[in-house]
Amino acid sequence: MSFKTILAVATDQAQLTETLSQASDLSRALDAHLDVVCIGVDRTQTGYYYAGMNAAVLQETLHQAREDASELAKAAKQQLDQSGLRWGVTEAVCQLADVARFVASHARFADLAVVPRPYGEDRGIELEPVVEGALFEGQSPVIVLPDGGPQLQMPKKIAIGWNESAEALRAVRGALPFLSGAQSAHIVVIDPPKHGPTRSDPGGQLSQFLARHGVKVEIDVLSKTMPRVSDVMRRHVIDIDADLVVMGAYGHSRFREAILGGATRNMLENCEVPVFMAH
Repeated sequence: MSFKTILAVATDQAQLTETLSQASDLSRALDAHLDVVCIGVDRTQTGYYYAGMNAAVLQETLHQAREDASELAKAAKQQLDQSGLRWGVTEAVCQLADVARFVASHARFADLAVVPRPYGEDRGIELEPVVEGALFEGQSPVIVLPDGGPQLQMPKKIAIGWNESAEALRAVRGALPFLSGAQSAHIVVIDPPKHGPTRSDPGGQLSQFLARHGVKVEIDVLSKTMPRVSDVMRRHVIDIDADLVVMGAYGHSRFREAILGGATRNMLENCEVPVFMAH
């Protein structure tokens, strides 16, 4: 298996250039087709306007969303025109509540989605449903880009966040095209369980699975020396100079993750390298 269709999603001019640049570099390295979806978000719904708002305001917000989508698509086409890639650009208008469903309809037929980091002070509220739409309804693996990170190409050193969960295993399977071509892959196990069938060999079964795919594997067993598992993982990523993290997404319910934080959110907020996720 290889990645032959890459999906990039843009909702904001501020992240468009970086997202397309990274997605283009990856598409070129993989000889893949790049599909770009440019979404103008219509925010006429509860939380933004009251139910009795007049028709003129409703029309104005819809008009603004159409303009946003058109400007995004125009800028995307200009950026891709000289890229030499096989590409396509789609523009659309969505209400915020429908963003996840719309992204999912495109992600279903993509091998991989590339999206900007959804959390941060300068991030629109629509970026979280973009990620979740691709992951959950679209069933596509996702690469979340850090701010100002290295150019996204075929990774040489990969860190795998391994906790034996179904989500982590699905992420590993989805990332096999990257793992097989990497110089090394580190299976990172933080505070492995003291009881159970893998207590004496944490990460051993995954290591064997990957080795049979030609992956050069190392197992790194770490203690939880910091308050959050994600902090230990991020520090280790820097220590080994990894250029991609592979991890499962949202091990708890999304509602609980949103309220309490969770490893997924903390990694996406703070990780300095791209994060490959699947659920």
